[in-house]
Amino acid sequence: MTRGGMESVEVFTTEGKGRGLKAQKEFLPGDVIFAEPAYAAVVFDSLTHVICHTCFKRQERLHRCGQCKFAHYCDRTCQRAAWLNHKNECSAIKRQGKAPTENIRLAARIMWKIEREGSGLSEGCLVSIDDLQNHVDSFDEEEKKELRADVESFLEFWPPHSQQFGMQYISHIFGVISCNGFTLSDQRGLQAVGVGIFPNLCQANHDCWPNCTVIFNNGNHEAVRSMFHTQMRIELRALSKISPGDELTVSYVDFLNLSEERRKQLKKQYYFDCTCEHCKKQVKDDLMLAVKEGESKPSAEMVKEVIQFSKDTLEKISKARMEGLYHEVVKLCRECLKKQEPVLGDTNIYLLRILSIASEVLSYLQMFEEAADYAKRMVDGYLKIYHPNNAQLGMAVMRAGVTHWHAGLIEAGHGLICKAYAILLITHGPSHPITKDLEVMRVQTEMELRMFQQNEFMYYKMREAALKNQNFQVMPEPSNETSPGLFHKKE
Repeated sequence: MTRGGMESVEVFTTEGKGRGLKAQKEFLPGDVIFAEPAYAAVVFDSLTHVICHTCFKRQERLHRCGQCKFAHYCDRTCQRAAWLNHKNECSAIKRQGKAPTENIRLAARIMWKIEREGSGLSEGCLVSIDDLQNHVDSFDEEEKKELRADVESFLEFWPPHSQQFGMQYISHIFGVISCNGFTLSDQRGLQAVGVGIFPNLCQANHDCWPNCTVIFNNGNHEAVRSMFHTQMRIELRALSKISPGDELTVSYVDFLNLSEERRKQLKKQYYFDCTCEHCKKQVKDDLMLAVKEGESKPSAEMVKEVIQFSKDTLEKISKARMEGLYHEVVKLCRECLKKQEPVLGDTNIYLLRILSIASEVLSYLQMFEEAADYAKRMVDGYLKIYHPNNAQLGMAVMRAGVTHWHAGLIEAGHGLICKAYAILLITHGPSHPITKDLEVMRVQTEMELRMFQQNEFMYYKMREAALKNQNFQVMPEPSNETSPGLFHKKE
């Protein structure tokens, strides 16, 4: 079954997993299997005034809707593009005097679209909204309570003159949002800024070692009258060679967790038991739990003690980061690494988590040499665990490359930036803002490396002068959030 723009995939029913997607032709790493605009999407409550409500880019100065004073846009182009979806919302917000929460706003946008177009298959969709899984029957008491509260708030917001829907159908829509809401990120891909529903993407089943990745592309509204004008969309991209008939899979969770932890997370958030090869055979768990090898191998008791200490430290770090106490974070990381180093192996996830935080926060504090050392060790560990074409791996390698470059370690910095560029070309594609940024860095570091190889002394002299005359590009403030996950689950 294929539909407009979806000729290269088909929906099929798989035993034990329900519906899935299958490739109709061969794909190579980096190929876009399909691109899909959102059926409906909204900006998170906390960011409604700093993120464009059409393309989800973060902008300094946004235009505000003159009617409801709630929606914000990059420019007139984005505002015009939003009107069809914002029109009903605009008058409902004016009527109520304030905007409801993101969940209510998303449900309302879905229902207004159904009112306009019906709930059958819309153009380019392989499945209808009615056929999406809602898992309401699997909700626990707390989730059912939240669902009832959402339905009540929705009914208060929903205008009396709009088409009226039954309670069961409204509950279905909220269930669909809860299980299938996709996380939208800003143009740098570093912060989750909204949530959207993409019916075709919802058909892709999970695998902890998938053959596809999903990237959010904010589109290009600047080139309005040219062939480059593209709307906001997600892209399903191939990570490895895919043959006709192969199932297309994506990972709903970060692989950098033990198989038991991933399975728990998947069961809690998506209500299924993961039966992928990596979970069944606990592939790479041994690496993630590695302990120091050698003559004086640590005792099981000592390993247990250090892992508990690491977990406690991670909690303290999280608290300190929330309060912006970055020097405290560094102190906690150093103490923890001192305890971990004689006991845990280089790929142990507790060691890698501390190395990642330490390198990020030290970079922000401009202590680049120490940060580079930790970043290098983190990347060496990640490379042994992650799929070679993993987007999170690519981002981590990029961060490590920038840190080395800032530290004046131009050879290692350029090497890491090139490695990251090769990964992101596959996971994000050449036109994504992150890949474009990386291409600029690659060219810059290549030029600096040539200068360094010709005359080290002159290179350092010029670098010193440049640093005195300009503010060095400072790393962004570390966020306490993990990088955006695939699907947005209301906590």
